[in-house]
Amino acid sequence: PESISWMIFFLLTLLMGFDLKMKKLDSTKSLLIKSEQLLRIEDHDFAMRPGFGGSALPVGIDVQVESIDSISEVNMDFTMTLYLRHYWQDDRLAFPSSSNKSRTFDSRLIKKIWVPDVFFVHSKRSFIHDTTMENIMLRVFPDGNILYSVRITVTALCSMDFSSFPLDTQNCSLELESYAYNENDLMLYWKNGNDSLRTDEIVLSQFFVEDFQPSFGLAFYSSTGWYNRLYINFILRRHIFFFMLQTYFPTMLMVMLSWVSFWIDRRAVPARVSLGITTVLTMSTIITGVSASMPQVSYVKAVDIYLWSSFLFVFLSVIEYAAVNYFTTVEEMKKLKNAKIPSSFNANQAMAFDGCFHDNDIDLPSFPEGTSTPNTERNTQSRNSTVSAPLEGTRLRRRKTIKHNLNFIMSNSYMIDSYSRVIFPLAYLLFNILYWSLYA
Repeated sequence: PESISWMIFFLLTLLMGFDLKMKKLDSTKSLLIKSEQLLRIEDHDFAMRPGFGGSALPVGIDVQVESIDSISEVNMDFTMTLYLRHYWQDDRLAFPSSSNKSRTFDSRLIKKIWVPDVFFVHSKRSFIHDTTMENIMLRVFPDGNILYSVRITVTALCSMDFSSFPLDTQNCSLELESYAYNENDLMLYWKNGNDSLRTDEIVLSQFFVEDFQPSFGLAFYSSTGWYNRLYINFILRRHIFFFMLQTYFPTMLMVMLSWVSFWIDRRAVPARVSLGITTVLTMSTIITGVSASMPQVSYVKAVDIYLWSSFLFVFLSVIEYAAVNYFTTVEEMKKLKNAKIPSSFNANQAMAFDGCFHDNDIDLPSFPEGTSTPNTERNTQSRNSTVSAPLEGTRLRRRKTIKHNLNFIMSNSYMIDSYSRVIFPLAYLLFNILYWSLYA
């Protein structure tokens, strides 16, 4: 029947497709076996390092830094993407070649041969890129020389010193070392000396890379001995312009805004108090924002010195008005005591508006200019006395100098604002000169 013939044809088609698939798998397997046979992988034990039992195996290293992805002050670490290349010789992988050309393999062969066990000291996280395949390359030369390259992103610790933040320069390093083989078995070295470290153009948002340089040394572990260690040192200098816009300029403006109160009438209590409190709260907000973005260190940073000193200037401007208002109130209270106050005068109503008495609220009698006082009588007598009288007057003046000055300030409290208009800006200018000359 026709249906049976169609079934037979369908089964034959399936069998032919399965046979072709099996042949394709066999051809791939045969190629892999040929590569392994060429390198004689099955003839050696690659769990042992090359030249086991002899002198230390030299392994050259060179690094190309692709990018510095991030630098975190809070976590005190940095993230870097790099190409790590290893160079060594393994006679077990030597193969005959008439053209003397190398053979390149991917990550599948890495698991079957010996490779150096280099790791990153003080590493927090790291991974090998695997898109679209694992970024691993193995190149074998006929004489047994090997190039092993891998693309890695690593996050490592960087112990930062923030005593000069944000005018600081940080020195970080990425350290490479063999995990299992000490200096008697494996010797790590920079293959091309100072030229072993290459970098692409690196642009960071907050830092400027001043220098990249390799170095080497030894690390000692009490249980396992001495190990060769390679260092990738780089120096980062922080860009100051960001912090000038976000921290320093707003702080300067708040300090100068607090000086505006010195030009406001001393009897305008609501205006001067609200201005002082506003600047104090704004400075507190700036200090809190800067502290939240920084690690909790146990020492004082340069930005802390600037912010808290500026906060002190703002706070002193509030205290200055408190002194002015107090002396003004005391002065007018004295005038009220020496004057004849009408029975209908209510002192509480006079202070209700702004907290101090006003000269025009009450009719105070003027003092005659020729009224004699004990001080004027004493001065008149001193002019007619003998030579010893001026000495006595001088001694009395010295004893009452502080009190005399205090009484003068209290009776002329408006002069405090006049002096503050000059003293505060000059003091703040002097502070800025000392600060920037010391840290910049």
